[in-house]
Amino acid sequence: MTEQLKLGLPKGSLQEATLDLLAKAGWRVRANERSYRPSIDDPCLDPFLIRAQEMSIYVEQGIFDCGITGYDWVLENDSTVESVTELVYSKAFYRPVRWVLAVPDDSPIKRPEDLQGKRISTEVVNLTRRWLAERQIDAQIEFSWGATEVKPGLLTDAIVEVTETGNSLRANKLRIVDTIMESTTRFIANADALIVPWKRDRINNLARMLTAAIDATGRVGLKMNIQSENLEGLLAVLPSMKAPTISQLVNGSGAAVEVVIEERQVRDLIPQVVAVGATDIIEYPLNKVIP
Repeated sequence: MTEQLKLGLPKGSLQEATLDLLAKAGWRVRANERSYRPSIDDPCLDPFLIRAQEMSIYVEQGIFDCGITGYDWVLENDSTVESVTELVYSKAFYRPVRWVLAVPDDSPIKRPEDLQGKRISTEVVNLTRRWLAERQIDAQIEFSWGATEVKPGLLTDAIVEVTETGNSLRANKLRIVDTIMESTTRFIANADALIVPWKRDRINNLARMLTAAIDATGRVGLKMNIQSENLEGLLAVLPSMKAPTISQLVNGSGAAVEVVIEERQVRDLIPQVVAVGATDIIEYPLNKVIP
């Protein structure tokens, strides 16, 4: 029987982005809305869907060998786990999220110190409590079961809520007073699992491929031909991750040049490479980039 690595995957807001990332990394996962046991095209992995808020608890306990969750929830749960790699993606964007202190636009609260004696609603009670304690602010913290953004001014004085763009806060006529912390998604592992050679190898390979998929995001491959006498001119305008790959053409009259660049650079780069004599230009997408 094949030994299986128990992998925790985040159910909820991170689920779709995580399954898309796994697909780019080489694993196809199919999840049923009513099931917590998705299927995966790798007999060496045993995936399980669980809320990101709980993931670090089960990884610490060894119920999962490894899992994907936000660093904020590792800190909120005060979990002792190994952070294998940082995966900078979130629900909608490839960038960190922020936990922010927010109040109604017309609130008299202008700075954290104005929270003295006030009521705060949040899902991250422990993070908020520690943040207030560091500033010697005495406020009442209430756990929010949901719909946190509608509570300020009605049920509480302020909230600590997660945001990617701030659009939802503005839509609810809320104003950010301060940032509690920034958080990124992490691939975490149980410390004992990393001691077992076959588990460590599979965890490290998962980390490598997930990171490679993220590194490929926003990048493309660009390939073109150039006459030998124009090669130096092309190299002078051509960016690349490290250095271009140059291959001699069969007839010896020129070279094929290949680079990996940011996709946003292509539109401005094409006229430049055409101007110095590049031909047969091909742009192609990338799934993974491994340095």
